Amino acid sequence: MPLLSPPEELLELEEDEELTDLEDDEDYAPIIRTNSNATTTSPNRSDELQHQTSFTVAGQDDVGITTSSSSSSSLEKTIGSQSSEVDTACCAICMDYWSSQGKHQVCCLPCGHVYGFSCIEKWIRQCDKKSAAKCPQCSKKCGVKDIIKLYISQIAVVDGEEQKKVLSLQAENEFLKMKIAALHEKICQDEEEKMCEAASLLENVTSGEMRLGTSEMNVTSGQMRLGTSEIFNCVGDPQRQRLSGHTLGSRYGAQGSNCCRFALEDELVLEGAKIMDIDASNQILILARCLPGMGGNHVLTKISLMYPYDSENIQLPVTTKNVKDLHVSPYGSKLALFASLGKKLSVLSMESNNIVVTYDLPGSAWSCSWDLNSPHYLYAGLQNGMLLVFDMRHAANPLESLTGLKPKPVHTINSILHKSPSPSDVRTLLTASAIGPCVWNTGAAGERPFLIPKLENQGVCISVACCPSSDDIVASFRPVQTSNDIISSQSPLTPSPTVGGRGIQGSHVLIKRLVGNCYQNVACTSANVNDVRLLKSAVVNVENCNPLFAYGDESTQGLSVYALPSLGILQNLKPHHNPILDVKFAPTPGSGILGCISKDRLQVFSAKVS
Repeated sequence: MPLLSPPEELLELEEDEELTDLEDDEDYAPIIRTNSNATTTSPNRSDELQHQTSFTVAGQDDVGITTSSSSSSSLEKTIGSQSSEVDTACCAICMDYWSSQGKHQVCCLPCGHVYGFSCIEKWIRQCDKKSAAKCPQCSKKCGVKDIIKLYISQIAVVDGEEQKKVLSLQAENEFLKMKIAALHEKICQDEEEKMCEAASLLENVTSGEMRLGTSEMNVTSGQMRLGTSEIFNCVGDPQRQRLSGHTLGSRYGAQGSNCCRFALEDELVLEGAKIMDIDASNQILILARCLPGMGGNHVLTKISLMYPYDSENIQLPVTTKNVKDLHVSPYGSKLALFASLGKKLSVLSMESNNIVVTYDLPGSAWSCSWDLNSPHYLYAGLQNGMLLVFDMRHAANPLESLTGLKPKPVHTINSILHKSPSPSDVRTLLTASAIGPCVWNTGAAGERPFLIPKLENQGVCISVACCPSSDDIVASFRPVQTSNDIISSQSPLTPSPTVGGRGIQGSHVLIKRLVGNCYQNVACTSANVNDVRLLKSAVVNVENCNPLFAYGDESTQGLSVYALPSLGILQNLKPHHNPILDVKFAPTPGSGILGCISKDRLQVFSAKVS
């Protein structure tokens, strides 16, 4: 800290205030204290004292200062034994603590030695009457005007031993904090395990009831009719196919009975986050962000999921504009696909950080997806309701340009994994727009997309999450508030994540994909959603566990985890300070990584199986 000299007027004023005290105390001489047997010196011996004895002040080198020649030897021994115990925040003249203000304020001379102001001032004035004043420690000449007051809020001089004690206490404190956190985590785990056991019991009872209730024999017709389950062949076959409810129950039962819960692994502070995805095989997380303070430039940020969480920003072209969707390749090729409002569909190499392929689109892109059955096909959903199919082996023009049922933004695309042999040129997609979940069979000439039925009265579709391995689909809705309350192709529902909106009551509907184009509505529950912002969600499928559903709850601003198929709440995870903007799950062998972001925070959870 720089040493500041007080104004001349202040020094003169303070000198006048002390003058009366000095006139009444002509024989004043400061006492140099070293121990209880230290000698009080008189002004008549000050010249002699300035040259005969050395004594140690903590934090300073050994320098010469006062005592008589007859007592110098014993005094040196006394000082030597006591020097390590001298308080480093004490005045070297009176050995009392100096202060941050007042008469005994800490000050120093040009030579650098530190004293209390009143002590060194009286020392200099008293010496001026006999001979030239000198620093009591180094004997350099000085005057009252040379005194420099130090304006310090807190006075502390580093002491090696004390510092070691402080560091030891800090380490012990951190250890105790970690121990308390571990105990708290253990308590939470025990409570969650009990909840999982209760939910598992409830699931078993529910599943048993469903299997019993869905098969009712109709003796009159001699045919089996469905009781509570309604299974639909959506389009393509004029006759509805009917399957027994027992088949559905066995499908769920095959998933596993282990309970899965999530534990927070990492929480990082970041700015401008919008969209994310997880590359679990390479332990990398990639985000689309709009950096503050850079003119709204859009970047992709790679963050390592391993300590020390190195990050790297990749600048995007200005024409890219707002990134609306982002997906890491499921084939381990270290490629990321992203769609933007700048009418671009791009593929990024996460090894070289370069854009390797860019497709120009006829409209703003709201969504994109890799094909799960072939690494060559890419999909883009446009703001005008169109769906484009690209083949990376061919030219930049789309392989197919498909028109939607209505000109509403396609805000979600999910590729459906083929579990049985199908024509090589037919690929099934599940998309979502405001009118609801829609099924597309690309490559099938003349076949139009169709909506999953029995969802017309749910409201505006704001999200569809799909799990290819379990065929579980969860569609999320918010109510229609006005006659024009439909996501418009001209005015996007959520042009930027800064749009606030308000929380309203919506719903989640669980749908099961069965055989071919057959889908079944299984369960429904209420949800806290936003009346403006699109909701983000994910279906979680951990090996040997029942599937789960996670979404960003608008009221808690944290992830809520539901058990499937009951859609019963299983876990509420740590909330954010702002609404959650994206949710992604990436499976790993025997576990999985669940991530979510808000505009200023990233959370990464790991799946724990019990």
